[in-house]
Amino acid sequence: MNILFINGSPNSNGNTAALAKELLQGKEYETLNLTDYRIGSYGQNFEDDELDQVIAKMKQAEVIVIGSPLYWHNICGSVRNILDRFYGLVENGSLSGRTLYFLFQGAAPEKWMLEAGEYTMKRFAGLYGMKYAGMATNYSEAAKLSKKL
Repeated sequence: MNILFINGSPNSNGNTAALAKELLQGKEYETLNLTDYRIGSYGQNFEDDELDQVIAKMKQAEVIVIGSPLYWHNICGSVRNILDRFYGLVENGSLSGRTLYFLFQGAAPEKWMLEAGEYTMKRFAGLYGMKYAGMATNYSEAAKLSKKL
């Protein structure tokens, strides 16, 4: 199984990566740290933009795990930027056959913040044809989701 973990955290070995290790325990996976890529905002055009590399890796994966710290009550900017950039660039349904897991962690998130993040990721998965497999916000939830993999 080809598994890709997209880490939206600026800390490549932080809490988001630790949650991914719990979810993906015993499985081989590739980590893509978004901070290692130059990806412009929606509407910007840079010759050295690397979003196409991220999309290509997503298309190669069977399982995609997107991890985001919870910043300012929502999904972090690097992950949000990827979601925004898909619009108009990636065809609806073009990630069919893949499964998406979402890792969303923060120090003291409120229920509505988690619900908003999960709603966004469910919609993203559906629009691009992925099966949404669930969200983990702590180690216990990640361990439970891990059994589905």
